[in-house]
Amino acid sequence: IKMAGDSMFPDVETDGSEKSEEMEIVVNVGGVRQVFYGDNLNQYPETRLAELINCLSGGYDSIFSLCDDYDPGKREFYFDRDPDAFKCIIDVYYFGEIHMKKGICPICFKNEMEFWKVDLKFLDDCCKTHLSEKKEELEEIARRVQLILDDLGVDASESRWKKCQKCIWKFLEKPESSYPARVVAVLSFLFILISSVVMCVGTIPDLQVVDAEGNRMEHPTLDSIETACIGWFTMEYVLRLISSPNKLHFALSFMNTVDVLAILPFYVSLTLTHLGAKLMELSNVQQAVQALRIMRIARIFKLARHSSGLQTLTYALKRSFKELGLLLMYLAVGIFVFSALGYTMEQSHPETLFKSIPQSFWWAIITMTTVGYGDIYPKTTLGKLNAAISFLCGVIAIALPIHPIINNFVRYYNKQRVLETAAKHELELMELNSAEGKAAGSKSEPEDLSREGKEGPFYSSRLKVSHSDTFIHLLSEEKHYRTRLQSCK
Repeated sequence: IKMAGDSMFPDVETDGSEKSEEMEIVVNVGGVRQVFYGDNLNQYPETRLAELINCLSGGYDSIFSLCDDYDPGKREFYFDRDPDAFKCIIDVYYFGEIHMKKGICPICFKNEMEFWKVDLKFLDDCCKTHLSEKKEELEEIARRVQLILDDLGVDASESRWKKCQKCIWKFLEKPESSYPARVVAVLSFLFILISSVVMCVGTIPDLQVVDAEGNRMEHPTLDSIETACIGWFTMEYVLRLISSPNKLHFALSFMNTVDVLAILPFYVSLTLTHLGAKLMELSNVQQAVQALRIMRIARIFKLARHSSGLQTLTYALKRSFKELGLLLMYLAVGIFVFSALGYTMEQSHPETLFKSIPQSFWWAIITMTTVGYGDIYPKTTLGKLNAAISFLCGVIAIALPIHPIINNFVRYYNKQRVLETAAKHELELMELNSAEGKAAGSKSEPEDLSREGKEGPFYSSRLKVSHSDTFIHLLSEEKHYRTRLQSCK
């Protein structure tokens, strides 16, 4: 065995007579051989391949700090890395940019670029988009896993009030945490339905009663049911607000604002009914109460809290603002053009229904959307031709952006399911590795890991330091590198 000071590489010239620009090296990455010349590699001297040219004179330590193996006879460097990713990375020496092939994991490709010491700025913008999307997915998986770990772990240093807060928050916000939490979620859903049905039924004249002044009002039974529902909503909101870890964020969130709008009209109308009559006329009080009762329709949006489908639809619409704006722009242009044409063509008819262009807007809207009420219709031949063209253009204008909107919904829905499955898979692997580590480390530790997690913070802490082949860096401070032999999911 020759040491670093011995002449290990007799064919390597160390006197500097061979210039680095004229040198030729062979790189074997995963069985794929590539020949490189010094003039190409020296364009980016900070990369690993460029460092190979100058490492031969440094001996054993210098060479094997950069590669896995070296053949001095062939002057061939061996690397146990992904050859497909390497073929993409070496494009930087010839074209000055890198494109990631389809089918390569963006995170693994980023790790390969870091290994070869190639800056991410050389990655093309289209490929950076895939990388950023993958990072967002991993961050979302890490966030979900961390939330589950925080729920499983119990910090003994916390006060009794903090523990009670966490229990109430899990009980009301996470129906999947326990069976009683599911029951409460179902009850809340039923109260929303009952309240909405009562609001609608209360407007039926046959079910209303007449007060002493001859005004119609809701039946007392329906009013009592409404009061019970409002009491449930109020108690639920107050408990969630008290147990919220971030009360400002809780109060400003959209769904909680909807909850306030669903509760507030009841108390405001109650206050106006009992106290407002002393400050203003009774008729004004009744009008204000009636207006506030209309605001009760906001409680139907509370269903989105218990429906993942409605939440997915909301997020899909948010991501489809561009397509929706395009649809509205098409319709706006068509409405303006066809309403102006319709008004102009119908002026020659003595019984025309098109009195003005703004009035013709209504006709253009119901025609382009294929509703067609028939309250306004053309009577001349040119007007009818204009109407035919308008609803054909309306069908085309509406149909074109629909497909991207549907794709956004399907893509987001599938993504949420994949993220949920990935988070569960990560937890299962963490629990498995944690259990194996315990068995190998000490036989005196309890065998029931889940039971121990309920008794103390051990379960959460052990899971946080266990790793899997789908390791998420955000869950640990340790740095992990993966080779081509490891799977990527």
